[in-house]
Amino acid sequence: MMNESLGQMTRKELNHYIQTKREKMRRAEMMGIENEYRVLERQVLIAECYLIDLSLIEKGKIYKVISQEDHYFKVEYVKGIFAWGFFVNGDEKETGIPVSLLQLPKKVG
Repeated sequence: MMNESLGQMTRKELNHYIQTKREKMRRAEMMGIENEYRVLERQVLIAECYLIDLSLIEKGKIYKVISQEDHYFKVEYVKGIFAWGFFVNGDEKETGIPVSLLQLPKKVG
């Protein structure tokens, strides 16, 4: 399934796709197939990007990176489903990460 088709899916279809991939991840983990697990994990990460309200991401703001202890990311701009910027205390050049890795504030209301 290509990213283009993920962008065409409804929220319900995306949630079903993610649920199916997570089930396959559990099976791969139980069978000890690490590379398959990693591929499925990446597919879930990308699919989750399409569930995110991109208007919640502010340029110049620093966000905690989900599932990585003490990692923070400063967003310079968003292009497609990737946030581009820099890891705080990182010495690397500009990098892009899927927006689903950013811990965003919960919507109120």
